[in-house]
Amino acid sequence: MYVIALDLGTSGFRSQLIDLGTKETIKTVITMEHPLPGGNVMDHLDFAINTGPDVAHGIMLETIKRILERFDVEPEKIERIAVCGNPIQLSLFQNIEIRDLAYAGESKQAALGVQNVKRDARIFPANELFEEVCKMDNCEIIVPPAIKHEIGADALAMMVETDFINQEKPCLVTDYGTNAEMALKIADRIITASAAAGPSIEGQGVTCGMLAGPGAISDVNNENGHWRITVLDRNMNPVKGALVDPVSGKIVEESNNVAKGITGTGVISTIAMAIKEKLIEKLPELPNGKLILGKDIVITNNDVEEVGKAIGAIRAAHRTLIVESGLKYEDLQYSYMSGATGTYVDAEKARHIGSVPGFSKGIIQFGNTSIGLARKLAIDSSRLEEIIDIAKRISADHLMMATSETFKNIYFCELATWQNGMPQEMYDQMMEMYGIPLFPEDLKKVEIEKRVKKDIDDMGSLGLDIVKDIGIILEAPVKKCTLCHKCEKECPEDAVTIVEKEGERIAKIDSQKCLGTSCKRCVVICPVQTINHSLLQIQDDK
Repeated sequence: MYVIALDLGTSGFRSQLIDLGTKETIKTVITMEHPLPGGNVMDHLDFAINTGPDVAHGIMLETIKRILERFDVEPEKIERIAVCGNPIQLSLFQNIEIRDLAYAGESKQAALGVQNVKRDARIFPANELFEEVCKMDNCEIIVPPAIKHEIGADALAMMVETDFINQEKPCLVTDYGTNAEMALKIADRIITASAAAGPSIEGQGVTCGMLAGPGAISDVNNENGHWRITVLDRNMNPVKGALVDPVSGKIVEESNNVAKGITGTGVISTIAMAIKEKLIEKLPELPNGKLILGKDIVITNNDVEEVGKAIGAIRAAHRTLIVESGLKYEDLQYSYMSGATGTYVDAEKARHIGSVPGFSKGIIQFGNTSIGLARKLAIDSSRLEEIIDIAKRISADHLMMATSETFKNIYFCELATWQNGMPQEMYDQMMEMYGIPLFPEDLKKVEIEKRVKKDIDDMGSLGLDIVKDIGIILEAPVKKCTLCHKCEKECPEDAVTIVEKEGERIAKIDSQKCLGTSCKRCVVICPVQTINHSLLQIQDDK
């Protein structure tokens, strides 16, 4: 018999097949993107609200079905699936209430009748969800509890899977992603928060970006005046790539490890190096408007701005937590980094660019803690009681960044820095005006401990399998369509196709490619305004 650990990440799904008898991993299957339209968790939520939770739920189940098919195991031999993720992803997966996650404010939620939504731990038959797409008569599903509102099982995982929860000195933990979950621990008090960092932190929304996968640039370093590229190989190990001149684009030394794109950690490393080596004298301006890291792989001024939005949001959230808690900056002992970005990023460069506090005395890097927790629960379901007890003991205060004046003021200054090159002197003046303690200079030397080599440490005996094309097509009627095909040409991801079907004109949209709320160029360009994303349904192939 087998069990499956499943992490519903905001940028893609991660899953592992485990032999229940030996407790050994057999195979790892991941998707390169999230199946729902959009580049971040808020886009996914917006899609579900406007198009319908049933459609979003159906897309997620169909994607999981395709992941299960890659394991090549008969469904009746799967005994258990443990699922981890943030509250939005887990709610869409279970097809339960999501409106409380979309609308802030008690009065608004009261008007919708969605107050006091509980997201407790659950164990239930798999067929309750999967009977229509992949019948599994002998399988149960385990969902860990959320701690509070938007702080869910993934945040619980980052606290439990690291030793953060047992630390006696003040420490900060962050699961880096499109929605960066974080928590600050001071003695027995834990304050949680999240920052909508956006997709660039994971290599999406940038010119040559990609998720952490084979062929992705994950780091760059100076070598004899040029830049040595680090690339992830087929087993997700960082290996030596080409040596390049980032300004001219000249390949000084070729490598068999050819880069296909650049992941978020590579972008962070590139910008940090450019700042350190004074290739950027004023943000976001690069020499000649770009840096060249390989054939057709560039970082542009616009990419610097996009990354700045993400780093600025994380940096502002970190500092808001510390300021609002009353902790002195210099008292922060440890910063824990988890997730793919936390794994592959060079911690020194992360300090330099601000994605981890430069005044933290120590940095500890972990991998994918979400799938780590899912794995433990899949192998031994009795551990769920332990996780429930831990969740109850975490008397978490939650700090909403959306309503924090401190966050708003710091983030304003971060954006002014990244987008307009606001100098540090003016930044400090703004902090004084807002009554926010000035941030100390980065420590010259800190302790850095990297506890994993890759995001998912054990890929299994059959290795890694990547679902590159999920291939779920959404369709909606476009009755007034004139067949001008402007929407097809305007779509930056080639996600839209207009066809005629049984006498009707239909818009077909590849859910994986569509950028959703953050784009909708097809809607804007349509001369007769006939494309309506709220009408989208999963294509019926029967």
